[in-house]
Amino acid sequence: MSETTTRASPLSDAAYTAFVEVAWDRHLRVATLLTGDAHRAEELLQDCLVELYVRWPRVSKSGDPHAYLRRMLVNGNVSWWRRRRRELLTAETPDRADPLSAPREPHEELRRALLALPRQQRAVVVLRHFDDLTEKAVAAALGCTVGTVGTVKSQHFRAMARLRELLHPVGLDEPKEAAL
Repeated sequence: MSETTTRASPLSDAAYTAFVEVAWDRHLRVATLLTGDAHRAEELLQDCLVELYVRWPRVSKSGDPHAYLRRMLVNGNVSWWRRRRRELLTAETPDRADPLSAPREPHEELRRALLALPRQQRAVVVLRHFDDLTEKAVAAALGCTVGTVGTVKSQHFRAMARLRELLHPVGLDEPKEAAL
């Protein structure tokens, strides 16, 4: 019986290990912002890193492994979302409150607002502002174009407008003039 899988060299393994040590925290934060759940984010990142390890010799030679991993995170999150988007009906109501019902910390409100965005808009905002990518890099990571309808610029515009609505409801941040 012949072995059909190729094994990475020790030098390649060392380079992969060094990459993971450097990239773990950064990409875990991106995954957390994409998924909205720390446990799901860690699972997503681990799954993507396993897939990246298999492709490591090719990825490390041909391009930017950070960009490749970001794309894997976005695609993996979309795949998970598609598998789980069917509604699960139960006969009984849950006996605990929804953890998203009330913000506990200042950044919690922003996290909830991000979770309220559609997944594509959330991915654009996270990659653009948190990961500090250019519009062109975001388009490459998401596999779309920069400036046509339904792509990075339009998704970003819609996402930012929605975030403004969610974070600053109309009428609450307008100063009232004192009557003279």
